[in-house]
This record gives sequence, structure tokens and C-alpha cells, in this order.
Amino acid sequence: MQIQKQLHASKISRRSFMIHAGGLGIAVAFGGIPNLAAGAIITGQSTGSFQPNAWVTIADDGSVTIVSPASEMGQGIMTTLPLLIAEEMDADWDRTRIIQAPSDAERYGNPGFYGMQLTGGSESTRGYYELLRMTGAQTRKVLLACAAEMLKVPVDELSTSPGKIMHKASGKSLDYGDVARLGQIPDPLPQAEKTDLKSPDQWHYIGRKDIPRIDVPSKTNGTAIFGIDVQQPDMLFGAVLRAPVQGEKPLNINDREAKAISGISHIFPLSYGVGIIGKTVEATKKAKDLLDVTWSTNSRVRDYDSALLLEEYRKVGADINQPGVDAHNEGNAKAVIQQANKVLSADYLSDHVYHATMEPMNATALVKGDTVELWAPTQGPTFTQRFAANVAGTTPDKVTVHTTMLGGGFGRRAEDDFIIDAVSLAMQVKGTPVKVIWSREDDVQHGKYRPLTAQHLEVGLTDDGGIAAWHHRIVADSIFARTFPQAFSGANGLDDVITEGSDFKYGIPAHHIEYIRQDRGLDVGFWRAVGSGYTKFAIECMIDEIATAQGKDPVDLRLEMLKDVPRASEVIKQVAQKARWQEKRENTALGLAYSDSFGAHCALVAEIALNRENGTIRVINVWGVVDPGVAIQPRNIDAQMVGAINHGISHALFEQINVVRGEVQEGNFDTYRVLRMSEMPEIDISIHATPENKPSGIGEVGLPPIGPAIANAVARLTNGTRLRHYPFLPERVLAALDA
Repeated sequence: MQIQKQLHASKISRRSFMIHAGGLGIAVAFGGIPNLAAGAIITGQSTGSFQPNAWVTIADDGSVTIVSPASEMGQGIMTTLPLLIAEEMDADWDRTRIIQAPSDAERYGNPGFYGMQLTGGSESTRGYYELLRMTGAQTRKVLLACAAEMLKVPVDELSTSPGKIMHKASGKSLDYGDVARLGQIPDPLPQAEKTDLKSPDQWHYIGRKDIPRIDVPSKTNGTAIFGIDVQQPDMLFGAVLRAPVQGEKPLNINDREAKAISGISHIFPLSYGVGIIGKTVEATKKAKDLLDVTWSTNSRVRDYDSALLLEEYRKVGADINQPGVDAHNEGNAKAVIQQANKVLSADYLSDHVYHATMEPMNATALVKGDTVELWAPTQGPTFTQRFAANVAGTTPDKVTVHTTMLGGGFGRRAEDDFIIDAVSLAMQVKGTPVKVIWSREDDVQHGKYRPLTAQHLEVGLTDDGGIAAWHHRIVADSIFARTFPQAFSGANGLDDVITEGSDFKYGIPAHHIEYIRQDRGLDVGFWRAVGSGYTKFAIECMIDEIATAQGKDPVDLRLEMLKDVPRASEVIKQVAQKARWQEKRENTALGLAYSDSFGAHCALVAEIALNRENGTIRVINVWGVVDPGVAIQPRNIDAQMVGAINHGISHALFEQINVVRGEVQEGNFDTYRVLRMSEMPEIDISIHATPENKPSGIGEVGLPPIGPAIANAVARLTNGTRLRHYPFLPERVLAALDA
């Protein structure tokens, strides 16, 4: 997996630790907050200036401010990452403030993600884990060195507990605030080694089930500031009427009626639409609706018809004479399959899906001279700097980005279109801030959807019931070709976010994965769980198809194939027991699927009912067991699993974007169907932590296995009806039942 290997290539070293975490000096300042028994809080800025490194500031009252480098989009990262520093430095969590990092990849970039300050791909906890623990340990060493000098005792006679330093022999102790107020700067600054890290039995915070997420109170009482909440003095509002087909531009604009709307000050052409600026959101919306625009008609996307293309992709995948780019090749799978006495093959299809973030795309920009100030719910503030600089004709260092809370991300807010809108409009009224808010229809019809995908699988079986070879061909447009063209080119045309999840831990002697790129012009993008969301669908359904062909129980077959992967076997055994796998049901059935995506081991069982008259599927219960390695914040792991499972049910049963002649057919939630609250199942999650393993990502883990678990349950309920096309729309279910 070449591109993603590059993502992980930047391993932390002592040198990189020094660059990222050290060298800011040490100072003493004043200020503080009252003791907060409820735990850490979010604040706008740090208090104090005792700064052992770029991440921590300690005030003279002992309150600690920790920088959170990742974007908070509902995944709880604003708690998880600072908690790692607090743990190792022995901070008092009840006297800890959390601030959002500025846009500064040099200091706050993710070592596991190109060094970029980008939140996505379930890379935050995995990428920052070691760096932040080392940062906490280094902070503790600085505090101990200061305290040793203050108490005139050897540093190795000192110990810490949350917020305090103790000298057992004398009975003396210092609060961290005492050190911040009176300590002298060690020169040189002590640096932490891995041996300074706590062992799991010494953790105060990691793994505790009573640590709540710090972002929830402000979201509950309405004080959290999302991008859409940003207010600036004298701010204007902006909207963009975009071309109905991607890649086209306005040829003629009749704005007579639009200009007559009270409060509208500017209407002007953009290369991709028409910009509108006015005093209120309502005025810009009215004006947009009244614009009469003649658009160009020469975009290649006009040939894009998603239903027809998906059928073309299916044929490409099934034609094994059309070669692809190898994503994995072990043994000679093609030859083994050709010689096998029994071969199973199947095509799995998945449609475009939209991100459906609750907060639509928005950003606020202020352009003054050659500087830009941005307030944006962005997943990548340093990319945002670059996008804005390009539009404004300046350099990234002259762009300041204030990252707000994100009302959902799922990869959509790593894009640049809403940033370009805000800066482009603000350029028209320099010195005045402009907030651009996309309507829901804009967001649905001009998104960066998860790609159309066709997957062709062929499996060669042995006479004694084994699996000799597995051949998996994935046909889709590329995301990386657009977003990271150099990395895509460097990987020789392999897009391993498209093929993500196709490599697995099942023990099969010959295994070949190919990517066959299509280039049909429509922009496609990252989505929650991206490739794993559909590759695990194909894999886990095929495992059940093999079990049926060989007369084996699906649980037994998986345990047989994963006998050398104890963590995988354990979650499957546990979830089967939780769901009472062997127990017969009346009018319902169970389906199981397993996923090893994002570093976690996860097994889900879905119980479903099927209305054979109208083809609707109802998910009644979901049982899950997840092994995330270190379970840093168990409450949040449970919440993320539940959220991802519901998201996965929604996309498996309902979500679908249709493109006809380049135009998206859906417009709002009346036509883009999502799971409703009344349709949510009961979900029971168990966390099987293995602290000896590094933490996995968790925000996306629950999504990949739920779709195949549903499909497998339908097959068991109907004695073999296979659903191989996401989403499982009623008409598709009925067609499968009639086949």
C-alpha cells in the first residue's frame, strides 16, 4: 500500500521530537482558572507562559494549557490527544485547559501523516500517539529539574502525582504552579527518552471510563463555535451560484432581478459560477435564486451518467484480460485459480455517497492588502493556508487560519472549494469580512462524493474445503490523482485509499489485489472509511459465500482462516457469544462480518428482518466487539462505534447520489435518504482492549463491517439471496429475491 506507507513513513525520532516539541524556552507568568472537578475545558487561549515545549503552558496557579493539534469534528480528538500529554506529565486533568492549535505544521504536524496538520483517515491518534506521550514525559522532566533545583535535592529523589511534585524523604511538595512561578530554567532543557514513559499500570487517565469528552458540554449548551457561528464586525455574507455541471462557467449573466434585492451589493462572475455579496444570508439566497445564467456546455462531465458507468466498471472488473496496478501480489493467484476444481466469483458494486455533514460547508474570510484571515471548520488548516494564498495571490505565511469546531467532516472538509469561495468573495470587498454559507442543495449537488466502485472477486477452492487463491479487482476513479498527484504518480498509478481494506489478515496462500483506474472527469473524494467501506463489503460477503459453498458455519470458517491472528479470533468469538450466534430466531436472522481496518480488530453481528413484499430491510440489533489496542478513552470508543455503525447502516440501506448527464439528481434530505432516528437499532458494543498494542484509529472502525453483516444476515434469512450492490434499495432487494 504505497501511498499510505508514505503516510506512515515519518517515524518519530529523537531529532524530530526536538524539532516539534522542544526549544521554546521556559518562562513564568500569571493567571489561572478555578479548579474544575468536571475535568478539562476548552478555552480560547493559553494562560501563563511557563512553556517547556510548544504544546504545554503552565500558569502560576498550576493550571495547565495543552494544545490540541487535530480538528474536532465529533470524533473526540480534542480530548484524546491532550489526554496523552496530561497523562505523561502528570497534569491535573481538572485544572487543564485545551486550546486549538494554530495552523503550524512545523510544530503541530502529524508524524504519521506526512508531517501534515491534517485530520482524517483515522490517523490522528495513531500518528500523534508517541509524539504526544514523549511531549508529556519531556514536560515532566523539565518540571522535575526545576523542582530539584528549588528544593536542593537530587532529581531522582522526586516523584509526581497529578499537578504535584513530591520529595518523600523530606515530606516536601510543590504544586506545578509553584514551579511555574518560582522555577529556574534548566539549561540545556532535559529531553525525554522512551524509558521515561509510564507503563500501563501507572496510567492515571488512559483507559478510565469516567473521562468525558470536553467538547460535549459546549455543544450541548450551544456555546460551541462552529464555522457557521463565526461573527465579525461589519461582516457581509456571500453565496455562489455554481455551474450545474462541474467544469463549466457562466457565459452570460442576467442579474437585473437579483440586483434589485435589498441589501445586495455585488454580483460578479467567477471561473466556476457567479458570486453574490450582500448584507444578509436571506438576501444572498434570494438573489442567487433570481439569477438567470447561460452556462457553457463543453465539460466532459456531461458524459457522466453514474448508473451507466457503474455497469461499465463492472464489465471492466470482470474482464481479467484488462490488467490493473498491483496493490498486493503474493503467490500466483491467477494460475492457482485457473487450476482449481471449484471457483467462486462475484461482482460487488457501490454507488456515490454524499458526506451529509450536519453543518454545511462554510468559511469566513477577511482580505487586507496581501494578508488573509480565515475562520473555517477545516480538517487541514495548513492546506487551507495554501488554498487561500493561491486565490489571494499571496504566500501561505500571510494567511492566518482560525480552526473552529467542525459540524462533521468525513473527509469533506479536507477539500478547498468552500475556502476558495470565501477568499474569492472577500477579495471583492477588501477590508471587510465575508462569510460564505453553502445551502444544503449546494452541498448535495456539488460535493466530492465517494467514488463509484465495481469489485470483481474470484476465489479458487481446494478439494478438501480450503481456499487456495483470492483475486480481487477494484475498478474506480482515483482520489489521490486529484488530491495528491505527485504521490499518486510516485506510486505508479496505485491509489491505495481506493484499495484500502482490500488487504486482509485471512491466511490464504495466493492473494492478488489489482486497482484499475477509471478517469471519467467527476471529482471524487474521501469519505468516512473510504475504501474499507466497500472493500470489506465484498470480502466479508465473499467469505460467507465460501462458507455456504463448503457447508461451513461462517464463524467457524473465519476462525479457521484467522487461527494465526489471536486478536481477530478473540473479537469474533466474543461477538458470536454476545449475539448467541447458534440460537435460532423467528423471522429474523444474524449476519457476521469482521474488519481489520485502521489498526483495529472489529467484529459485528447484525440481526435483521426483511419485508418480502416491499423489499425493505430493518436492522433490529447490532452486537460488536472491538480491539482498539490501547483504549485511551473507552467512553468515546463506544460512542464512535455506535456513530459509525449507524452511519454504515445508512449508507448500506439508503444513501445514493445519482448523476445523469453530469448533473446530480438529489437536492436535499427529501431526496437524499438517510437513516432516521426511528430506524436505529439497539447497539451493544464491548471493548476488548489490549494495552500492549498501540492504539488504533476508532472514528471509522465500526462502519466497514456493518454493511456486509446486514447482507450476510439477509442471505441466511432467505436461504442464499445475495445482495451485492450498495445501497440495498428495496427494488434491488426484490430483484435479488426474484433472481
